[in-house]
Amino acid sequence: MPSLILVLGDQLSLNMSSLNDADPKSDTILMAEVMEEASYVGHHKKKLAFVFSAMRHFAKELESKGFSVRYVRLTDKNNQGALRAEVSRAIEDLPGVQRLVVTKPGEWRLLADMEAWSDLFDVDVELRDDTRFIATVDEFSDWAADRKQLRMEYFYREMRRKTGLLMDGDEPAGGEWNYDQENRKRLPKSKQTPQRWFCDPDDVTREVMELVEDQFPDNFGKLRPFNYGVTRQQAEAARDAFMADILPGFGDYQDAMAQDEPWMWHSILSLYLNVGLLDPLDLCKRAEAEWQEGRAPLNAVEGFVRQILGWREYVRGLYWFKGPEYKDSNFLNAQNDMPEFYWTGETDMACMSDAIRQTIEHAYAHHIQRLMIIGNFALLSGIHPDHVNDWYMRVYTDAYEWVELPNTHGMALFADGGVIASKPYAASANYINKMSDYCGTCRYNHKGRTEEDACPFNSLYWNFLIGNQDLLKDNPRMGLVLKNVDRLDDDEREQIKARAADLMKSFGVC
Repeated sequence: MPSLILVLGDQLSLNMSSLNDADPKSDTILMAEVMEEASYVGHHKKKLAFVFSAMRHFAKELESKGFSVRYVRLTDKNNQGALRAEVSRAIEDLPGVQRLVVTKPGEWRLLADMEAWSDLFDVDVELRDDTRFIATVDEFSDWAADRKQLRMEYFYREMRRKTGLLMDGDEPAGGEWNYDQENRKRLPKSKQTPQRWFCDPDDVTREVMELVEDQFPDNFGKLRPFNYGVTRQQAEAARDAFMADILPGFGDYQDAMAQDEPWMWHSILSLYLNVGLLDPLDLCKRAEAEWQEGRAPLNAVEGFVRQILGWREYVRGLYWFKGPEYKDSNFLNAQNDMPEFYWTGETDMACMSDAIRQTIEHAYAHHIQRLMIIGNFALLSGIHPDHVNDWYMRVYTDAYEWVELPNTHGMALFADGGVIASKPYAASANYINKMSDYCGTCRYNHKGRTEEDACPFNSLYWNFLIGNQDLLKDNPRMGLVLKNVDRLDDDEREQIKARAADLMKSFGVC
């Protein structure tokens, strides 16, 4: 039967389940740039340009395979502005269509709308599972159903066993499931970070950049220069460059941070992976092959595989397992506002300024900056989870709710009360100084606690522990830290609380 196949902007793979039985002779593929999806959060300008350009290139790829593609551009005269409306218009314009086929989207918001389409359209509506992931939603639910704690580490081990990746029979390759202890090196002053693969925009991307500048002039972030890939071939080139030149050092320095070094040894592949231009299992297998061939050490390869096979699969499963109510939790009762410098990067805290400014510039920050700098400050300052979740969704090219919400809400903010993290990832300036060179260029004293020039992370860290002591006292991983809080005398407590209050007032947090 003739079908209308809807392909979303983050479903740019020829292996999408919606395309499995597509017939170029009778089916029509619908792709639409719609304002509703482009503006439900104020996406970074680079993200908009990346997604729109990648969509247009993928439409050309489909056409080269012989498919009929109905492509609706954002500024087309008859663009209805919403996916549902564009589907309805396509069905009306294509009277022979008997079936609508869609791969399920990655967000509850959009799935809830699609589940009502069978009652709205006079065609069969088929919502198919997204098979790009290594674990199915049902597989994760079965794993999680009877567990009191949903720790990623144990899910990761199941995924290793399922795929056979980095396994020696029933045991992990090398005898260890992870090599975290080997992957916490600070970047030496003499160490040079590797060159990265980037590319210049083509005519399609330049046209899209003009569109973004015209239609989204006030959105967050800088659009130019734009040097991300937008095609499958370019994503694969970035992948190959990472595997050959950068993966060997990824393990040692995956937790390190350095001033004016946005990329370090990170892959910068998540933006391509999350829209379908790369395949997760293929990436893991290629990394494993680098170890097997002696070109990359096991600690680097395992760390990279864990980010995909472990964290990425885990947070996606948890997102669907917990449901839309997950984001409503606020275990620590955080109620404060977000400071203005999250949008400008204008702060004297060197670490925050660097991480946010590179976010503005590149729509990117690596995972330690996101967690232990930007997220850590939000946690310590008691910023309301809604504000923080919204910010993270806006500012990163790889941000989609299924991946961003659990990482931000659960891992960074502990707003879920410990569903993801076994303890709050709260840290003082001691951690930042240990893992970076930020403190050496900062006007604040990373050793101070309550003095006028003391690092805000220190005052806020101890204030956070004092304020949440009762909530966290039963957490087995917080016992030693909270004993240190107990040792504070009343005068020290009051000084810490006063310093933290002054800081949050000066930052516009409360």
